[in-house]
Amino acid sequence: MKAIWNGAVLAESNDTVVIEGNHYFPQESLDPRYFAPSANRSVCHWKGTADYFHVEVEGKRNPNAAWTYPTPSEAAAQIAGHVAFWHGVEVVAA
Repeated sequence: MKAIWNGAVLAESNDTVVIEGNHYFPQESLDPRYFAPSANRSVCHWKGTADYFHVEVEGKRNPNAAWTYPTPSEAAAQIAGHVAFWHGVEVVAA
């Protein structure tokens, strides 16, 4: 799978975890050039607290377009160390 935004491949992996229709990419599959930390947080009743990243490509920013659960609940343990995308980031088969 590939995550693409503004023509850049943000992440690529054959080992994503799919939950609720979202592909969670292993953290090491991300290209760090395109990510900036965000102060945004959200809470999922069953996964836990999510931290967000802004995606930045060629001077354009997609705020809070990627998220991760750094310490997910036991029920969502399989997404620890993984990142998912939204806000126009395309996730397609590689």
